[in-house]
Amino acid sequence: MRTVQVVGIGLGDPGQLTLDAVEALGGVDVVVLLHKPGPADELTAIRARIVERFAPQARVVERDDAVRDRKSSDYEGATERWRDERAALYEQTLLDEVPDGGSCALLVWGDPAIYDGTVEMLHRLDARGRVALDWRVVPGLGAPTVLAAAHRTTLTRTARAATITPARRVLDDSVDSGEADLVVMLDSPKDHGLDHLPDDATVYWGAYVGTPDEVLIAGRVGDVRAEILAARAEHRERKGWLMDTYLVRRK
Repeated sequence: MRTVQVVGIGLGDPGQLTLDAVEALGGVDVVVLLHKPGPADELTAIRARIVERFAPQARVVERDDAVRDRKSSDYEGATERWRDERAALYEQTLLDEVPDGGSCALLVWGDPAIYDGTVEMLHRLDARGRVALDWRVVPGLGAPTVLAAAHRTTLTRTARAATITPARRVLDDSVDSGEADLVVMLDSPKDHGLDHLPDDATVYWGAYVGTPDEVLIAGRVGDVRAEILAARAEHRERKGWLMDTYLVRRK
């Protein structure tokens, strides 16, 4: 039996780790780090610094992450294939690098409960039965929570609904057109969800939230849309990657 800790690490600031996350990292034998292709591997370097600080006793195992086909027209199918490849990668790594009776940490950006496939992947590994696992999820601070805090606002309002949605649901107009506020994540590099939202809505936008590169813009959508799009283009060009999230109050 191998023990796995799925640890939410927040958005890059070591201060965002919970005490539970610090305790979990301090007790494992191995930490697995997956390298991202291209400039986004900066995120792996941040993870490595967290491991150095909070898990100095652990042996670090590094692997190249599975590559997702982001150009495929079949988004859901491509995502499933990528998750299957990543599950196989983790499974073999656990068998090769974590001895029976040993423990391992998988570091998840933000919160494992929000748009991350690690929890589902471990369910798949359990079902396959090739490696016996005892695993636990340690929640972390996700982008929506950190965004709201940075803007000194809240994700929810009294007696109002809030919907967390990937941007593609905004782009194809499949988000409910009711009064629910929106937390929009995973936006497209080329087509921005704000182009599909009314001018009179209010937006709280942030990129690289919770890191030294944090950029925040807020205001009426019609007034700040161009500013946000320009900021997205500028910072993506500068860093080679972009992670942004925004809260939209529609009424």
